[in-house]
Amino acid sequence: MSAASDADLVGAALRGADTAFEQLARRHSPALRSFLRGVCRDPALADDIAQDALIRAWQRLGQLRDPAAFRSWLFGTGWRLASQARRASGRRERRESLWMETAAQNRPEGLSMEDNMALETAMQELTPDQRACVSLCLAGGWSHGDAAQVLDMPVGTVKSHIKRGRARLLAALGGDT
Repeated sequence: MSAASDADLVGAALRGADTAFEQLARRHSPALRSFLRGVCRDPALADDIAQDALIRAWQRLGQLRDPAAFRSWLFGTGWRLASQARRASGRRERRESLWMETAAQNRPEGLSMEDNMALETAMQELTPDQRACVSLCLAGGWSHGDAAQVLDMPVGTVKSHIKRGRARLLAALGGDT
């Protein structure tokens, strides 16, 4: 008994046979994962992209013009998803690099890298409202009124968040309150 061709399985899947697409996935998934691992250099990312490519193929199977070309269509989908992931990673790396440069430029004079890291850690321990108020007013130099307007809080609440946030930061950093 010969195995069904890709074209036969695509046709069956388009007629509603989920098991036909499962066979296509089992047939091509190992080679797709291998290809993407060579492209991505990160096996976990390659596996995620392969899974995404299979899901996209299932969702868009009706758009496949030549059912016999399923394998190349699937690999093309995987390639495009890997390319998108590479571009997104590049953008993320550029944003992080820019943020690091900006953070280094905005670091108060006399604050060591270690103290700056401790400050960042302590900031993450504040409530989101405290963190926002401290970031805008203490770090960003905003007025209490401007911060209140942006955060949609009463001015008194902004002041309270700054006072409590500052006290928590000083305590976390070993300073006087």
